[in-house]
Amino acid sequence: MLGDPSYQTSDSPQCTLLAIFSSLLNSNSVLPVSQATFSHSLNIYFYKLLSLLHFHQRVPRTGWVYRNVERPESVSDHMYRMAVMALVTKDKHLNKDRCVRLALVHDMAECIVGDIAPADNIPKEEKHRREEEAMKQLTQLLPEDLRKELYELWEEYETQSSAEAKFVKQLDQCEMILQASEYEDLENRPGRLQDFYDSTAGKFSHPEIVQLVSELEAERNANIAAAPREPSS
Repeated sequence: MLGDPSYQTSDSPQCTLLAIFSSLLNSNSVLPVSQATFSHSLNIYFYKLLSLLHFHQRVPRTGWVYRNVERPESVSDHMYRMAVMALVTKDKHLNKDRCVRLALVHDMAECIVGDIAPADNIPKEEKHRREEEAMKQLTQLLPEDLRKELYELWEEYETQSSAEAKFVKQLDQCEMILQASEYEDLENRPGRLQDFYDSTAGKFSHPEIVQLVSELEAERNANIAAAPREPSS
């Protein structure tokens, strides 16, 4: 149950999202049997889905919040840039359209459960359970064909069952360290977010991403080397 208080506290952002979600889902939620109003009902469901997805724009990426980054990116920001990264890949062996779709769906559940970070110390199994339940609730607002498509895309990413899913997973990690580097530049504090880089060690294998990360790290290392040393106490 998404509203189960066993994993949500009353003052958490996730609890607020869950309350809004329940309100949206339960209002006029029974499909009428009249064929004349069926299309209108689907429009209502689609509107409810869009209303929920808008919270991607309001949910900040938790890792940046914990590191006191000013004006941290939202989940929506993260997914959009991932989708663009997928769109511009030159790898002809990948289904580019599917990569873009995976990028747009992979964090969809976070509009309900929030961005659960490693620092939250929530087991992977529990994180998956929450997000799986959220995806089931979200996709029930769609016609059966779209419901199946979106849920299966999310499941494909979670299980890493295709070359496209593995590629998008690496994009996820790559976008994170790209964002970390940009925050370091904005704050003029080279190297401050090193732990985000450390968390991706050994996770990149796709040639395009390996090259991008190599160039990013070379530029970042140069910035760190050029930064004035803080006086020792």
